[in-house]
Amino acid sequence: MTGKKLLIAAALLLAGIAFIYARRPPPLEVDTYTLAAGEVRASVSNTRVGTVKACRRAYLAPATGGQVAALHVKEGDKVGQGQVLLEVWNQDLKAQVALQKAQIQTSRASAEQACQLAGGAEREAARMSKLQQRNNVVSEEQVDKSLTGGKSQRAACRAALRTIGVAEAQLAVAEAAVQRTLVRAPFDGTVAEVNAELGEFVTPSPPGIPTLPPIDLLDLSCLTVSAPIDEVDVARIRTGMPACVSLDAFPDKRCSGVVTRVAPYVLEKEKQARTVEVEVTLREPKDLAELLPGYSADIEVLLASKDQALRLPAEAILEGNRVLLVGADNVLRERSFEAGLTNWNYTEVLSGLQAGDRVVLSLGKEGVAAGAMVRAKP
Repeated sequence: MTGKKLLIAAALLLAGIAFIYARRPPPLEVDTYTLAAGEVRASVSNTRVGTVKACRRAYLAPATGGQVAALHVKEGDKVGQGQVLLEVWNQDLKAQVALQKAQIQTSRASAEQACQLAGGAEREAARMSKLQQRNNVVSEEQVDKSLTGGKSQRAACRAALRTIGVAEAQLAVAEAAVQRTLVRAPFDGTVAEVNAELGEFVTPSPPGIPTLPPIDLLDLSCLTVSAPIDEVDVARIRTGMPACVSLDAFPDKRCSGVVTRVAPYVLEKEKQARTVEVEVTLREPKDLAELLPGYSADIEVLLASKDQALRLPAEAILEGNRVLLVGADNVLRERSFEAGLTNWNYTEVLSGLQAGDRVVLSLGKEGVAAGAMVRAKP
């Protein structure tokens, strides 16, 4: 009887185990990643979208208001430094220039007359002095008058010569007034916009008043990408660091960029995160091809990189630098690791894991936790 009871108990136990095993949920399928060495790059990206900008851009307006008398360029024209682009009516000022030039001619003639008279008076004074020394034919009073007259005429000559300098200075003033009515190109560039027509009245563009400048001039010989970087990240950025530029208008990254400027102040605008403007300049001519000022662009500044580092994909990492490690028995075990360089794609593993370890890459819709039985998919 005792043997039969043991057999029955064993049968019941096996049946219970079989029932529990049959009711056990099937193993979950999860995607896994096998740790291996690869490149890891620590980088910083912009907070908001950046912009492609011309290295130099000038909104040009005349220094004085008036009617447009001549417009020498149109949109898209290439211009050279110093070239006249626009001219405001200035006939009255040009007349002043002509008047001053005539005044200079008059002053020169008057100066020549005064100097000729001075020369004659000095020669006359010399003759009178010789006559007195020889035979006292002339009196001392006459000699004194002749000497004084010669000196007086010489002073008049010098005054007339100074008058020429005054007239030339007045001419420079008149010519400067004419120049204030001209808009010249401050550098070689391309005319982007012309916001004036012949006969229209144009005025200077004072700061703080949103008036369209008559001419918008761009220097397209070099382009920069300006983008805002969060104040938390910008402390690690230095000029000279390599950078990549991504543009919405083109599929490929352009990685010949170099950080050329980090703004010396933080932008603090209401209801916006505080950022610092960082400028990246593309060095390769092929990367500048087809770029236009105003394109939206993103920058990625490379802080550090390792070619052969044990790395984890970002989607496999849980909060607190933890992963779910797949054991040889297909049971998940939670494991912590020490992280090194990191970016949006990969994180370097310094310790806690080793090459060949399999970690859960995708948890699926059901979710999974440590201790679960899984069916791993490479």
